[in-house]
Amino acid sequence: MTMTFGFTDEQLALAATVRDVLRAHCPPAALRSERRPGWEQLAALGFFGLLLPPESDGLGLGLADLVPALEETGRACLPGPVVETAVAAPSLLAGAPKLASGAVCVSVLLPGQVYAPDADLADLIVVAGSDGLRLVTRESARLTPRPGVDPCRPLFDVAFEDSERLGGSAVPALRRATVATAAQLIGVARELLAVSVAYARVRRQFGAAIGSFQAVKHQLADVAVAVEFAAPLVYRAALAVDGDVATVERDVSAAKAAAGEAATFAARVALQVHGAIGYTEELDLRFWIARAWSLSAAYGTTAAHRECIRAAVLDGNVRRYP
Repeated sequence: MTMTFGFTDEQLALAATVRDVLRAHCPPAALRSERRPGWEQLAALGFFGLLLPPESDGLGLGLADLVPALEETGRACLPGPVVETAVAAPSLLAGAPKLASGAVCVSVLLPGQVYAPDADLADLIVVAGSDGLRLVTRESARLTPRPGVDPCRPLFDVAFEDSERLGGSAVPALRRATVATAAQLIGVARELLAVSVAYARVRRQFGAAIGSFQAVKHQLADVAVAVEFAAPLVYRAALAVDGDVATVERDVSAAKAAAGEAATFAARVALQVHGAIGYTEELDLRFWIARAWSLSAAYGTTAAHRECIRAAVLDGNVRRYP
């Protein structure tokens, strides 16, 4: 049996709107001077309430509806806890006031994570511990910055004395955040590929554009193939999360591993194509390379997710969905 999957006009229109907003309000120059460029405009679109249920002033959409738009946030290298506020928080804090309006910014420290991303911007932090989920307010949190590769996604150790116990499980939020991060990685990889191709067309060496050399062509083509193979895994994982199907854990791991590999490969090739200038502070490229590295390590490394896939296959879980 075969299946044709495609996004609806509404899903693609949402992504196009997010892309237009971020091009206008989150240009590369803003990454050097602002912590949350474009957030106010995304909030005005209702972006942070898309996954919230209608009774919480949201639209009650599924994760698959949001995947193309999340790719655009990766393509723009949008700073701030986007996944944590727009995707994880609706699973953890659906009843929190002002969440749908984007007036409340959330960071999370979910199982498997050591540090909370962008916690300095957060009004609320959800911390998963041995005794369950805890809600920590900005006033109660003591944040200690930790070293990280991504200047636009700083990491923090979170300590606190006062907190509120939350009911429920962290698992749904962790699945959603992992797939959403994979979608962002696809967007990062697409942007790195586009920038590298554009540079290879104009940079000349030995009297010819470097993009005309087989060694460069093949590298860029390999990146394109890696991205095109990884993206459908992300889409399938989003459907599996929405449907809570039996293969969901394996599908989530497959999506994150493939997207992380594609993005880090795209980052490596981008550095090679740009030569020595790819490392420089002055070139905007460094923001996307750092984002590829930081997101590939977030919510489970590629190695960790490949181990989950291996364990599932050895356990006989080779079913296909959908």
